[in-house]
Amino acid sequence: MKVGVLGSGIVGQTLGAGFVARGHDVKLGTRDPGQDKVKAWVQKNGAKASAGTFEETAKFGELLVLSTLWDGTQHAIELAKPENFAGKVVIDTTNALDFSKGAPPKLALGWSTSAGEEVQRMLPKARVVKCFNTVGNAHMVSPKFPGGPPDMFIAGNDAEAKKKVAQVCTDFGWPGAIDSGGIESSRYLEPLAMVWILEYFRTGSPNHAFKMLRK
Repeated sequence: MKVGVLGSGIVGQTLGAGFVARGHDVKLGTRDPGQDKVKAWVQKNGAKASAGTFEETAKFGELLVLSTLWDGTQHAIELAKPENFAGKVVIDTTNALDFSKGAPPKLALGWSTSAGEEVQRMLPKARVVKCFNTVGNAHMVSPKFPGGPPDMFIAGNDAEAKKKVAQVCTDFGWPGAIDSGGIESSRYLEPLAMVWILEYFRTGSPNHAFKMLRK
């Protein structure tokens, strides 16, 4: 499968490497494909890895991953051109974080909308699925904890798209994914991400994740 990852930060690089390691062809999208960190990522990940502009990446991917910082998300989508997302599954990893008053951040959106919903509005013809936003990049691929594997939560309006993303989670070492409902459920998953973020700033460690316990 061809996977386009929009965003060349640590989340995009981590997920992109995860797809490459599982045999997929991955293009990492960025405003400047020639920057050193992007060239280093391509070299490290071998023949199945490449880099391009946001537009080239959106055209390339059969599956797309949106891993931009929130304040750059709309511009990245504009550069990629929304028509290049039409009909495709888009994994939205974003959280609308506001660092204007320093760290830890606050959520910039909530109550009546969410980053996931805003991305779906920007990409009305895409099949957006919120995923990978409730855990740090260190554990997005092959998560291992003493208490067993944590759980990943997803939200989206398209049932088939969610099945596809749940399979990605399984391939990445998660026990599938917990379906939290339509894309509006991003309003709840993004505050859950804030719980993870606050614990990170409290402890300085990324080694925590969420688990749904049942009886």
